[in-house]
Amino acid sequence: MNDHAIEYPAEPWRIKSVEPIRQTSRSYREQTIRQAGWNPCLLRSEDVYIDLFTDSGTNAMSDRQWAALMTGDEAYAGARSFYVLEQAVRTYYGYEHVIPVHQGRGGENIMSRVLIRPGSHIPGNMFFPSTRAHQELNGATFHDVVIDEAHDPSSGHPFKGDVDLAKLEAVIGEYGDAIPYVSLAATVNMAGGQPISMANLAAVRELTGRHGIPIMFDTARAVENAWFVKQREAGWGDRSIAEILLAMCSFTDGAVTSSKKDSFANIGGWIGLRDGELAERARGLALLFEGLHTYGGMAGRDMEAVARGIEESVEESSIRARVGQVEYLGHRLLAAGVPVVRPIGGHCVCIDALAVLPLLPREEFPGQTLAAALYVEGGIRGVERGGLSAGRDPVTGENRYPPMELVRLAVPRRVYTRAHLDVVADCVIRVHEGRDRIKRGLRFVHEPSHLRFFQARFVPAGGNSIFGG
Repeated sequence: MNDHAIEYPAEPWRIKSVEPIRQTSRSYREQTIRQAGWNPCLLRSEDVYIDLFTDSGTNAMSDRQWAALMTGDEAYAGARSFYVLEQAVRTYYGYEHVIPVHQGRGGENIMSRVLIRPGSHIPGNMFFPSTRAHQELNGATFHDVVIDEAHDPSSGHPFKGDVDLAKLEAVIGEYGDAIPYVSLAATVNMAGGQPISMANLAAVRELTGRHGIPIMFDTARAVENAWFVKQREAGWGDRSIAEILLAMCSFTDGAVTSSKKDSFANIGGWIGLRDGELAERARGLALLFEGLHTYGGMAGRDMEAVARGIEESVEESSIRARVGQVEYLGHRLLAAGVPVVRPIGGHCVCIDALAVLPLLPREEFPGQTLAAALYVEGGIRGVERGGLSAGRDPVTGENRYPPMELVRLAVPRRVYTRAHLDVVADCVIRVHEGRDRIKRGLRFVHEPSHLRFFQARFVPAGGNSIFGG
């Protein structure tokens, strides 16, 4: 087996229900993407053949999760289903206080309002758009303290989500008491789904502990992170995924989770905290923004499905197949010479748009342009992760251009087959081989103030199409 080959893992499930999807013509897709303002996010899902825009809420639930829906207790207060969810979070993540929210973004809103004051400074292992947006809206400044390798798509570092301890110590030294918490993600989405190591988590815990600074954890894809720890970090190979997940969370003071990722659910999330007083403050805001603290924006049936999904997520056969499927797609692209972020991440394959389209200026958004080209070529929908997603500096108003400009292909769990991934790979390879046909990038005709990549509209810069002369 060569360096880029990988064996496709057999799925640890069989199909019981199917949803029809349809392929469309290239001319239809050219018309459709133009009507959508050259933004794949604004496409109707029925016009997308294979949808890799996100792995959030797009997963296939198991028969046991669907069965759990029928047991949901829809009582407004004190629903039995809340206590089922609470017990699952306590068992597998270890947080005593559990507050349900409608999805991760709801938890980010609440915890930002509870912890942040104007003038706060928050170090973290790379930004995520919605997380940083909530931090900035509440008056904080984010500081990226991830290791330098995370910004290098060609680096093979096994734990590109690690914190650079010198960078973190420098931020603490400068801002001290203005730091309400350190923001850590497992895995790091904007780096291409890259994990943080247990050794680094322990070192960050020791450093922040000396300064009395809490750690807040984004655990949406922490099960995938646990898998990488098991595979790559000495001393953890014989531990179960459940044991590693619990150990990871033990280094942190709280978590915000979107259950739409690792837990397979179509909606839902939770806040997990160890401090009772902080949890009481968070519950108070949940009442205002989400719902009563025993449902928090979720129906009882959704809490039942999430609880069952948490149990399924740590099954080794499940996570092995999940990460292996993503690796298969990534290694097919590597074998064809397509520049992608290495190592292949836990939930996505990220194409290096700057390497594919080196002549396009950053202000014409090469990542967004490449994402549009993939849709036109094969009906494949990905999402830009670069200058467009980074947004504008709230002080200067200038576009922020992170070191990497990516197109993320996020693979939903238990949804697509090997044949689908081969179609995706073939499409990406064709676009890469014909990349010289992409002559121009995109410019705004509508730019929203927040999370602009969701609703922005574009036109080709200097022409009617991104293709041709």
